[in-house]
Amino acid sequence: MTGPYRRPPPTGDGLRLHFNENTAGCSPRVLEAIARLKPTDFAFYPDYDDVYRETAAYLGVPDDQMIITNGLDEGLIVAAIAALQRRGTDGAAPETIVIRPAFEMYAITVQSFGGTVVDVMPREDFEFPVENTLRAITERTRLVFITSPNNPTGVRIANADIAKVSESVPSDAIVFVDEAYHDFCGDTCLPLIATHRNLVVGRTFAKAHGLAALRVGALMGSKEVMVPLQFAAPPYSLNVCAAAGLRAALTDDVRLHWYVSQVRQSRELFYRFCDSQGIQYWPSGANFVLARVGEIAPELTGFLQSRGIYIRNKTGDYGCDGCIRVTTGVVEHTERCLAAMEEFLCGAR
Repeated sequence: MTGPYRRPPPTGDGLRLHFNENTAGCSPRVLEAIARLKPTDFAFYPDYDDVYRETAAYLGVPDDQMIITNGLDEGLIVAAIAALQRRGTDGAAPETIVIRPAFEMYAITVQSFGGTVVDVMPREDFEFPVENTLRAITERTRLVFITSPNNPTGVRIANADIAKVSESVPSDAIVFVDEAYHDFCGDTCLPLIATHRNLVVGRTFAKAHGLAALRVGALMGSKEVMVPLQFAAPPYSLNVCAAAGLRAALTDDVRLHWYVSQVRQSRELFYRFCDSQGIQYWPSGANFVLARVGEIAPELTGFLQSRGIYIRNKTGDYGCDGCIRVTTGVVEHTERCLAAMEEFLCGAR
């Protein structure tokens, strides 16, 4: 059984390349919007009409087919409540399929609601194991978690494969597609929600928009699938600062496009470095890259930490032995990380 989530220790002034955060920070418009809030804005329950209308327009869905959540983590909880309360006639625990490697909160959330996690093991190349996923579906399946691009691999999943899974689960199951890293590649299965009524698409504004500390996410789907989620979602989970900050962030396309451009340049820098060092990596659709450095993964991670640079040793994840995951955001930060990695590798030879 998966244990509770453990927050990592503070990093002080270190360079945080271990959480896939936007290390450039949010748009200045976010700070300006929060600064304009009045004392009564904090004393009264928030009015969500404007933020719902503007966010739905930004995402391209009707506002009655969207829920704004307190981070996408709350979206996972809402989906689990909606899906896992329904048991079969035999009374057995409902099943949730998790394709490994995966964000650890999927299994933690499912287990906290009494569900059973059914793991689908990764392929060696980390391509989506669609056939094994279909074989894992049973009459007890109530929820399937799919991440595209995947975390921690960055591998993108074709909409055709997502559609196959959606068409194969029981009629009352939910297929949850986590698109937390959508902004960095543009991939989305949102067009499928018109024909696949059991799909729920999750987004976050933590990554590309730099709102991780404000905790803002969104769920989208057909009217039918959204009804049980709307029952499960708290009525005032988005705080007033998050609502104001989100509205402001959505107006700053220049900031968003600049950061996405930085990510794409950083990924290419990382790829070229790995090629020069003979390190295996996986082309990523996200703001990070997974690379297999082998047995030196713990030492490399520790060396970078001694230089004030934090990356993730992913050796404990399914199929990720000897792998590290590095956030590839601001070019200057990526260059600093790669210089330190080169220093370590030269000393290790």
